[in-house]
Amino acid sequence: MTTHNTIAVSVEAMLEDLRTLVEVESPSRDLDTLRKSAETVAGVIEARLGGRAVLVESEGGPHVHWSGGGTPRVLVLGHHDTVFPLGTLARRPFLVEDGRATGPGVFDMLGGLVQAIHGLAGLEDRSGVEILVTADEEVGSHFSRALIEERALACGAVLVAEGAADGGAVKTGRKGCGTFEVSVAGRASHAGLEPAAGVNALVEAAHQVLDIAALARPEIGTTVTPTVASAGTLDNVVPAQATVVVDVRVESADEKERVESAFAALAPHLDEAVITVKGSVSRPPMPESAAAGLFAVARQLLPGLEGRAVGGGSDGNFTAALGVPTLDGLGAVGGGAHADHEYLLVGSMAERARLVAGLVDAIRSA
Repeated sequence: MTTHNTIAVSVEAMLEDLRTLVEVESPSRDLDTLRKSAETVAGVIEARLGGRAVLVESEGGPHVHWSGGGTPRVLVLGHHDTVFPLGTLARRPFLVEDGRATGPGVFDMLGGLVQAIHGLAGLEDRSGVEILVTADEEVGSHFSRALIEERALACGAVLVAEGAADGGAVKTGRKGCGTFEVSVAGRASHAGLEPAAGVNALVEAAHQVLDIAALARPEIGTTVTPTVASAGTLDNVVPAQATVVVDVRVESADEKERVESAFAALAPHLDEAVITVKGSVSRPPMPESAAAGLFAVARQLLPGLEGRAVGGGSDGNFTAALGVPTLDGLGAVGGGAHADHEYLLVGSMAERARLVAGLVDAIRSA
């Protein structure tokens, strides 16, 4: 077993690979750029770890899968899609200054990918390790979930290279999360001549927004947040259609069921209005029990390491829900995920790379 603190990693080489990945933009759902991104990720993996990184085709873009051979023991999980639209790089190029790396996707989550790859490269024996880098995490993992679950069950332990929580804490729990879309069908009429002849979908949507917001139970971690609304066509027409999009986060399976049932039971307030609901809590909660064993090992490797339960979801939610031991937030230390001020702290890169390698060794030795 390699001593985790003696694993050789080069921060300069990691930054070189990070630049390579950032400069291939990879917005979710853009299949052409995601293909180029997947090919680039595969190239970095092969250059640093040897072997062959296979592109797994999907409707959401190509996923990248690499195996070190032997009996599967641990899955390193990540994604190469980002939330930033094509062209962001021109406005916000990759830059390293004052101990920070910036650019689209450095923290969420290209930095974590690079660190994990370089940590594994420091191991003489890479057998039993698999890497899966998906193409659609930022948009719900609809086309990667089955593959993620299959490889997690085959390996029996999962290390998620998503960005760390504040202060570098790993993520030991995550809320379940999902999106609901509530559509209202009314009836159009002239707003001046015959307002009463219409069924005002916007007024109905206003009632629904209040009903929906009342489903939240923040005292037990359930947030129900209407986020996007649209209605109407012209200023003199009673609107016939309205749509409300809602973000939901829950900490327990019971709350998932309660909220989903409540959405299914939404009823109109106006006569003749019709409500249609789509969506679910698609990522199940990641209970802290799933991370407990791996977190204890991580703290032995890096004394003082903190663990934190967070509100955001990741693909670790899926693996933890299967009962597979899962530790998340092992990636970049930094902040600003999904924002223009996104950054990675260069000084933490080597330590995090060694942490992933040490965890892999410990899992295989158990």
